[in-house]
Amino acid sequence: MHEMALAEGVLQIVEDTVQGQSCTKVTKVWLEIGELSHVEPAAIKFCFEAVVNGTIAEGAALQIDRAPGKAWCHNCGKEVHVASLIAACPLCDGFKLQVTGGEDMRVKEMEVD
Repeated sequence: MHEMALAEGVLQIVEDTVQGQSCTKVTKVWLEIGELSHVEPAAIKFCFEAVVNGTIAEGAALQIDRAPGKAWCHNCGKEVHVASLIAACPLCDGFKLQVTGGEDMRVKEMEVD
């Protein structure tokens, strides 16, 4: 389960961000997870809850926003939504697609006390 390592990475980003700040608790973390990232939102939520125990983020709510998968179709010259890396273009059924978005995961925002 690579989500555990990803959750640990998110916690590291949170801890690095608040280090030296005057906050005492992280209460909410917003993640953006791309549709094509191969990250399961329910699994990362479960793992996040496990890794934050005993940290400044213990009990923090995890809000997950999904970023759509996007690709440029070389056949029809349009940017299209794709839900899979092996999908055909929904406009022309071509397979000459170059992914342009939706593969990333990032910490968007944090709420602190």
